[in-house]
Amino acid sequence: MDVFHKVEQFYQQVKTEKYIIGHSVFYRPIFAVKIGVGRPMGIAQYAIHGREFITARLAMEQYNIGVKKGSCWFIPLANPDGALLSEIGVDSAPLWAKDSLLTQNGKEDFSLWKSNGRGVDLNVNFDARWGEGVKNVFVAGRENYVGTAPFSEPETQALKRFTEWISPDYTVSYHTKGEEIYWRFFQDENTLERDRKLAEILSKYTGYPCKETSGSVGGYKDWCIQTFHIPSFTVESGKDNATHPLGDRDFLDIYEKNAYALYELSGAMEGIK
Repeated sequence: MDVFHKVEQFYQQVKTEKYIIGHSVFYRPIFAVKIGVGRPMGIAQYAIHGREFITARLAMEQYNIGVKKGSCWFIPLANPDGALLSEIGVDSAPLWAKDSLLTQNGKEDFSLWKSNGRGVDLNVNFDARWGEGVKNVFVAGRENYVGTAPFSEPETQALKRFTEWISPDYTVSYHTKGEEIYWRFFQDENTLERDRKLAEILSKYTGYPCKETSGSVGGYKDWCIQTFHIPSFTVESGKDNATHPLGDRDFLDIYEKNAYALYELSGAMEGIK
């Protein structure tokens, strides 16, 4: 069973609050499920890059563990079209899109595809210094294309609407690979130390070091920090010497290091302003 249908089956079986926050370019639903009650309330989103679909499996495991305090919404597969392109290939796309995708990719092997079904890298499509990243490109393709404008894509629009509606107290974005935690995006003095301390808690429970990126903009984390002034983290799970796309052979290590990360972060968030 492919990753989309695994997540769909998981969504159907969940008995807690759940919601379809939007649809992808190819009109696949983007699922969100909630665990816990009240505040602090988090959003954890996964697989916004197609080839990083192994993180969807982590989402379902972390949901089953739950949170220590408050509640959290899990979005296991933020980029369903991209995930299926990486996992299955161009045959996962509708007929009308195949020629364009093959041109953008330049080959029939889509295993390293990061973008959505329109060749936009969703994690550079948010309105947070959009288009100013050192790796940004302005032509559709496998990775790094910023789109025609911030929130040009239905997937980022869905995340935007949902985040504005939920008004979370924190967010976590799971990616692969490299075993690092990114936490900083031009925070002011009032929030910088708060966010550093919370990043260090994530570091403690994952074993991943906290890092600061230079020239990386336009991501979901960046937009959440800039717009809501909340703690927001990108967790790069999986060993750096692993090969994209990470699969079952890599999952046990990812799970062991991240299983309780959100559980502990939610506990640390209690009382944080």
